[in-house]
Amino acid sequence: MSRIGNKPITVPEGVEIKLDGQNLTVKGPKGTLTKEFHKNMKIVVDGNVLKVERPDDEPANRSLHGLTRTLINNMIEGTTKGFERKLEVNGVGYRAQKQGTKLVLTLGYSHPVEMEAPEGITFDVPNPNEIIVKGMDKELVGQTAAVIRTKRPPEVYRGKGIKYAEEVIRRKEGKAGKK
Repeated sequence: MSRIGNKPITVPEGVEIKLDGQNLTVKGPKGTLTKEFHKNMKIVVDGNVLKVERPDDEPANRSLHGLTRTLINNMIEGTTKGFERKLEVNGVGYRAQKQGTKLVLTLGYSHPVEMEAPEGITFDVPNPNEIIVKGMDKELVGQTAAVIRTKRPPEVYRGKGIKYAEEVIRRKEGKAGKK
């Protein structure tokens, strides 16, 4: 039995759920999210409680059960609270700044790296060494943060680069010998 898949989801006030076959639309204070789910998963709406049911105990259906429930819960949480991911920019001369909807990164290249915010994502730069990616779609927030990180991943000798705020970089010792 799936412990996560069997948990019912209570829909908070101000969130409207519309189920059309396997398409689920969640409309909340922050916006609207729509997602199509696997045909084997049955989504049951009973008042303000949502449940996900599976047809049998096949391994594929068992794995989809918990996934479907978690995706629905993320949609509801995203339209009410939203998601954010913090990144840190470390290195001498490395910095980030916001110009309109663009994020401009100075990362030691011969040119500044400019990134346009995807639809539904906003960048926040409280100081030049911190980037906050905000949005209501958890998958898109994580993907955008990962793309920003790939512009200059943290290196293990000096710790320079862009890293997640909660990420710990295991530092390596340099070459032995002359110092």
